Amino acid sequence: MRFKHRSVLLKESIELLAIKPGEKYIDATVGGGGHAEAILKKKGIILGIDQDPEAIEAAGEHLASACPVPRLRELDVRYRLARGNFSQLKEIAFKEGFDKVGGILFDLGVSSYQIDTANRGFSFDRSGPLDMRMDPDLKVTAADLINGLTERELNELFSKLGGERLAGRLAQAICRARRLEPIKTTVQLAEIIRRSKLRKGRLDPATKVFQALRIAVNDELNNLRLGLLQALELLTEGGRLVVISFHEGEDRIVKQFFKEQAGEGKLTVLTKKPLRSSREEVEENPRSRSGCLRGAEKK
Repeated sequence: MRFKHRSVLLKESIELLAIKPGEKYIDATVGGGGHAEAILKKKGIILGIDQDPEAIEAAGEHLASACPVPRLRELDVRYRLARGNFSQLKEIAFKEGFDKVGGILFDLGVSSYQIDTANRGFSFDRSGPLDMRMDPDLKVTAADLINGLTERELNELFSKLGGERLAGRLAQAICRARRLEPIKTTVQLAEIIRRSKLRKGRLDPATKVFQALRIAVNDELNNLRLGLLQALELLTEGGRLVVISFHEGEDRIVKQFFKEQAGEGKLTVLTKKPLRSSREEVEENPRSRSGCLRGAEKK
């Protein structure tokens, strides 16, 4: 399956970055390369980072086709790609020669490709191993958590990271089911949840549990905190930090970080309220409906 990912809030995020020709920028979650392409077309120099090797490969192919420019030449570099987690943002940036940059973009969450590829284990609609690792080198999978955590730990996980109101009931049902056989696949887990929770509204009953597991497996919230701190250090004066989030916990971290750094005189917040996807964008790409964009400028 070909890597695909439609960039959410593309126009708005690029406008917030305020690209200056010839300046360096970092896309900390390059995905399929959509945002990186837009930065290149405005004559920015880009470092694209992703922990998913399939994303790095896809971004390379996309940028080579969409923006056929020299790369990895000492005197004429337009873009570089590096595999890694943005929790090591500063180390990666220094290694690639991006120690001072005019802007950094974080596009959080999971790509359409990752969701739609069954063997990645992100989707409750497709049968696959209960994996959910964005970086295949990570040791712990979603199956490890589902089969290894106690009922109390599962309850806490679903509640805190998924905002699941029926976390206790679902944790109990999962522990009861795994006594009969290990829970190894996405459809196994989804069916256990659906049998235990009456469906109300447009969200599948398994949505919040799967979200919580993905965040836990990839340690997404802690990595975000680390990445934001390092991003601030890498920005030049007047540099922009732009974040697209899809989860209340992520957005809360970004909002609090901007507020704290503004209070210390290090940032100017550019978005008093988060920007949201337009009605037209949501109609074209329903997965953009929870997109939430914030930006700030370094003083």
